Formats: sequence, structure tokens, C-alpha cells
Amino acid sequence: MTSYAHTTNGTTTSVIPNDQVVDVLDDLLENTRDGEYGFRACAEEVDSAQLKQVFRERAAQCASAASELAGLIRQYGGEVDDGGTVAGAMHRGWVHVKGKVGADSPLSMLEECERGEDAAVARYRKALKQELPADVRAVVQRQADGAKRNHDQIKSLRDQMRSAKA
Repeated sequence: MTSYAHTTNGTTTSVIPNDQVVDVLDDLLENTRDGEYGFRACAEEVDSAQLKQVFRERAAQCASAASELAGLIRQYGGEVDDGGTVAGAMHRGWVHVKGKVGADSPLSMLEECERGEDAAVARYRKALKQELPADVRAVVQRQADGAKRNHDQIKSLRDQMRSAKA
């Protein structure tokens, strides 16, 4: 079990061991895959060309983030698992059920995506509380910022839809 130390402002702190770094990265990898699959599911269910494009772009960003995390997992001695989480699968199933029963309005899909992005932002916050190696922290912070931007964009689109319906 390898761990490192890093110095910030003259203070040396220890970094969590590699196996714990891999655990954090695994959690984020599952999260990004859930996001990718969830955005793809929403893109399949909406009729709006604009929202299809937004959802497809977000899915591609999640796929890119997943690839980056997988590389770090390997770099830190871990093995990359396939797939997302059970909760993510249930969320996607719910999106498809809504689509089949006619509750697939753009507003409904945006609300589901926002729920997923809330979970993503929370998982990144949790990861950033760990004493991660500097290279990992930089990637996780950048991806956390991207998850927050995704959340804010989806929330803004959702708010626009709500205003249009009022």
C-alpha cells in the first residue's frame, strides 16, 4: 500500500494510500457512467432537438470524464470495472418508464437530469474532502467544476421550461 505526502503552503500532509485513491476514483467512475447513460436515456425520450443535443453533449462529456478516471485508476494500481451503479440503472429505468407512459415532457426529463446532477455534485464534493494526490485532485476538481456547470445548465433549462408553462 503506497501513500505519498504533499506540501501546501509549507505544511506537509499525508495523502491517502493508493488503494483508497482507487476507491475514490471507482466511485466517481461509476458516477460518470451513470451520468453518461442517464443523459443518453433522456436524449432518447425527448422530442426537442435542442434538448437532445444538450443531453448528447452532456453524455459525451461524461464519457470523456469516465475515460480519464479509468486511466487514473490504472495508474494507481486499480482495475477498471464496467458499468454504473444500481441506483443509476434504476434512475434510467424510471426515465424510460416516464417516456412510455407519456410523462416524457422536456420538463420531466430535465427534472430527472437535475436529480442525477445533484448526486454527481455531491459525490465530487465527498471525493474532494479526501487527501488526494495532487494529480488526482486536479482532475477531480476540474471534473467537479464540470459537474457543477452541467447541473447549473440543466437547472437553468428546467427553470425556463417551468416559466414557459406558467
